[in-house]
Amino acid sequence: MRVQLTVLLIAGGLLAAAPARTAGLAQAPPAAELAQSLQKRYATIRDFRADFTHEVKGAVLRTIATTEHGEVKVKKPGRLWMTYTAPHKKSFVADGAFVYTYNASDRAGTRGPMPAGDDISVAILFLAGRGDLVKDFRAAMPAAQPAGEWQLVLTPIKWQQDFATLTLAVDRATLAIRGMTTVDAQGGTFILRFTNLRENVGLKDSDFRFTFPRGTHVIDTGRAQ
Repeated sequence: MRVQLTVLLIAGGLLAAAPARTAGLAQAPPAAELAQSLQKRYATIRDFRADFTHEVKGAVLRTIATTEHGEVKVKKPGRLWMTYTAPHKKSFVADGAFVYTYNASDRAGTRGPMPAGDDISVAILFLAGRGDLVKDFRAAMPAAQPAGEWQLVLTPIKWQQDFATLTLAVDRATLAIRGMTTVDAQGGTFILRFTNLRENVGLKDSDFRFTFPRGTHVIDTGRAQ
């Protein structure tokens, strides 16, 4: 669950990239310049929502183990709501103090405090507005780039339990984020692709209040800091 937590919060932190000075270049911009552009643009985003596809690939056979669909909404600082609609209904929510998970098929859920202090990954720090793509990662641009996209590979400077590398896919013309891929130390791959992105839509804190449906078996893992 910690790996999935980081994937979702990275998505929340990095989803809202938009036009910048490097936009529209036929030649790949320097990795550091692209990272700076994304960091600068993210500072202007208060909230957003988007549809997503989430794929997980195994480390050995590299085949797709699961493909899921749903909607994500994010509000800074530290609020995220991920609703999976297919193939199974489930929810992943961070309300700024607690993190909730809910699986509709077995009516089971968890509730625990948001990580604090040294337990916070750089992904959560970035979502909270305290992390930095330039300071927290080493950036690189692969030689082979897909048509219409730039891929920026980010390696965390400080070791992260959740992932070894993060690759962002951004539109060449607008720098809008199209997707992201994280790879863990064992080679497991988590892929998110985004559509129908809407920025600064006026989400409220109350939009992230979560209540478990009646009859849910809830495991409570502690109190908020």
